[in-house]
Amino acid sequence: MSLGAKAAKIEDVARAAGVSIMSVSRALRGVDGVSDATRSRIADLAAEMGYVPSRLAGSLAQATTNLVCISVPTLFDAVFAEIIGGMRETLSHAGLETIIETSDYDQSREAAWVERMITWSPAALVLSDVDHTRETRDLLRSANIPVMELWDVADDPIDMSVGLDHRSVGYEMGVHLVQLGYTRPAYVGIASGRDRRSEKRMSGIAEAFASNALFLTPIHVEAAPSFEAGFEGARVALAKDPVPDVLCFLNDHLAFGGLMACEAAGINVPQDIGIAGFNGLNITNVLPRRLTTSSTPRRLMGKTAARMLVAAVRGVRTDRRVVMPVTLDPGATTRHRPVPTD
Repeated sequence: MSLGAKAAKIEDVARAAGVSIMSVSRALRGVDGVSDATRSRIADLAAEMGYVPSRLAGSLAQATTNLVCISVPTLFDAVFAEIIGGMRETLSHAGLETIIETSDYDQSREAAWVERMITWSPAALVLSDVDHTRETRDLLRSANIPVMELWDVADDPIDMSVGLDHRSVGYEMGVHLVQLGYTRPAYVGIASGRDRRSEKRMSGIAEAFASNALFLTPIHVEAAPSFEAGFEGARVALAKDPVPDVLCFLNDHLAFGGLMACEAAGINVPQDIGIAGFNGLNITNVLPRRLTTSSTPRRLMGKTAARMLVAAVRGVRTDRRVVMPVTLDPGATTRHRPVPTD
């Protein structure tokens, strides 16, 4: 490699050799799992490309029995911040350190991160989802380390899963809204395919209304899940004919944006239109009207997952799949349930 040339990375060697990053790491560390011919070819390519293994990665690979690698979709979301907060206290008390990465809801980005982390020989690995590429699932199942899937729950987890049954949560909210007499529901979320948990909740809400021969209108906004997305989604909904009589939002932040859009348009909530959020975030405590929402136990979820991980690292296996409870909060942004008369 000439002076001033950019140093090759392990990803570059893997690409040139047509193998995975883990195979390159195994070959250069003399670990079983690659043939002699492949090991020789990788070593030659690494030398030719001027690849020098990172001292940091090398030291971690030698002494990271206390490292827990965590992937979340984003850090700009109170949900994942609270889950990680719940995990860290328990993990730290057990002598385990954490390293955090964001996937931005991108499976290919998550897959590349998993390959890199596996070469560090971590004590455990955490993914904030249950939808992964087949290669990622196969790699993690063969890695022989504890793996935790968070936030959603899998019928067949890679190893362990702690989260919510999002479809059931949506269905429960849908049944509640049907019982309040709503007949023209709409669901406001972000771009289709980006947040599968949100789409599961939308399906649950739609199922509850469909059971009563009512149709749910989906509204997808091409934006991050924020106040602005909720505001824009509500504006789209209010322009429809007929106007929906209740808006269900991806989360409480979008619901707040929707509430502001209704107020700006002179539409009274809940007299003219109902609004329902999701998660029971702290913002609901400072609004003039408490949001109707589904409150999720984020910190407890993190603690539960961390306790299971600590046990697994120490060789003790408990439940493989834990569904966390969700509480429906009727709030003041939807109609009150009719009082039965004698």
